[in-house]
Amino acid sequence: MKKISSYIKEHLFAYSIAVICLLIGVTLDMLSPILTKNIIDRCILGNEIELLPKILIGILIIGFGKAFFMYYKEYLFDTTGAKISADMRKNMFDHLQSLSASFFDKNSTGELMARVKDDIDRIWDGLTYVSMLLIEVVVHTVLVLYCMISLSWKLAIIPTVLMIICAVLAIYLEKKLDKVYDDISEENATLNTIAEENLTGIRTVKAFARESFEIKKFMKHNEKYCDLNMTQTKVFVKYHPYFTLVTRVLPLLIVLFGGLIHIYDPEGFTLGSLGAFIQYSYNIVWPMEMMGWLTNSFSSAIASNKKIKKIYAETSEIKEDENMIFPETVKGKISFENVTFSMGDTQILKDISFEVGPGKTLGIMGETGSGKSTVASLIQRLYNPDSGEIKLDDINIEKLPLQVLRGSIECVMQDVFLFSDTIDNNIRLGNEDELTEEEVKKASETAQASEFIEKLEDKYDTVIGERGVGLSGGQKQRISIARALSKKNPVLIMDDSTSALDMETETLIEESLIKMPNTKIIIAHRISAVRNADEIIILKGGEIAERGTHDELLKKKGLYYETYKSQYGEYAPEVV
Repeated sequence: MKKISSYIKEHLFAYSIAVICLLIGVTLDMLSPILTKNIIDRCILGNEIELLPKILIGILIIGFGKAFFMYYKEYLFDTTGAKISADMRKNMFDHLQSLSASFFDKNSTGELMARVKDDIDRIWDGLTYVSMLLIEVVVHTVLVLYCMISLSWKLAIIPTVLMIICAVLAIYLEKKLDKVYDDISEENATLNTIAEENLTGIRTVKAFARESFEIKKFMKHNEKYCDLNMTQTKVFVKYHPYFTLVTRVLPLLIVLFGGLIHIYDPEGFTLGSLGAFIQYSYNIVWPMEMMGWLTNSFSSAIASNKKIKKIYAETSEIKEDENMIFPETVKGKISFENVTFSMGDTQILKDISFEVGPGKTLGIMGETGSGKSTVASLIQRLYNPDSGEIKLDDINIEKLPLQVLRGSIECVMQDVFLFSDTIDNNIRLGNEDELTEEEVKKASETAQASEFIEKLEDKYDTVIGERGVGLSGGQKQRISIARALSKKNPVLIMDDSTSALDMETETLIEESLIKMPNTKIIIAHRISAVRNADEIIILKGGEIAERGTHDELLKKKGLYYETYKSQYGEYAPEVV
């Protein structure tokens, strides 16, 4: 993880200018009480009225100067903080993109959204407004105390002691809030997850009349989130009055003890010095008041930073070999050699071996949970096998650069994901600048998608909703197939990607696929989808139970034959 200090170093010049502006602004603020002292001692008590216009002009110049430097201080802190937060969000997103599929199997989308958005926003706040005020509070306090000591070290003991009391309270408050903010951050992630899942699956919720259940579930976590924020507020409210009490008592003590010092030593501590000291006491009041609030906000930023560190502590299980092989061309031969794969304590595949030559077709069938989709994930190296080898053109895929491997494979999944964009851009996905309009239309025709696309008002420029909202399941699958076919990659994997299509459309697509020169792996439940494959394997319990061509498997009268009979029923011809 890139440390926050590294981001600050990258923008050190802007931060330095901002701090210089802050120093100048605070220093100018320290001059006003000195002018007040002169007004009292020289103009009022000393009758030097001719000095008054000059002193008033000085106060005016100080006011304008302070406003100017404080404006640029705030501007530079805010703009620099915005740039840093943008870099942090980009780096966090880049890191998430680099993690393997197993990480996303364990972490919800809502939680990750909370880290990328909410937690970085809190750190942004900590690096800009909060950090700026913290620096200003420290500088302001040091200068005020110095000015007070120069006027009367005896009287300066009072604000010094009270400042120490406020500092102790702030540290105690930070410790109290640390655990609360950690819990708030966790519950915020959970709340995001529930909302994201519910809105994504709103049609399923409505179809099963689960609105009341989902509302109760959301309200349960919403109330917990509210309770945690109330706990935070109670802690803050409990200790904040102490800060307020100190700030209200300080000016009274200054007037009381300062007056006594003036009475006993009017020459050493003039009435003007008392007036300046009182003004300084009001200047030191706001830093004391801010300590509680700043501690509150800074604790929030620290808690968020801890959450982000946990994400950065995660590393991808999929790593590229140091001695990678860069093939000149990829023909598309796929080989599994005694591949075994487990997820957690569950074994998914056991000792799987097969080979698909370039341009050949392999069909994979099996009951739900038999490991069919896992084969597709392993080929793309979304996971590494526990044992055995997976090869592309006789090269172990672990020796290939991920960009070369995944750039050679196009996979059409049953669960289609379409982006909130035009149909044209969804088909071009990944090849926006390379595909021509003719190639997009050709791929759509092959996928039997052009017919319904051409009927839309804006045709290929039609913007579809999130995840393809507004399209039927079959239409989404056809766009997804068109996307895959447009790439013309050496290997095409179809993972139950025609399940939502009618038999006629499926047959037309299959006839087009047969003519295509790339290697095809077709994962399906329907016999019709794999019957023309060069080889068909039947998975059961993660093992190959049967293998052969369509005719060979029918003659065995095993699992494939039973599936064939169940799907075709009385229309199934007798097998001799």
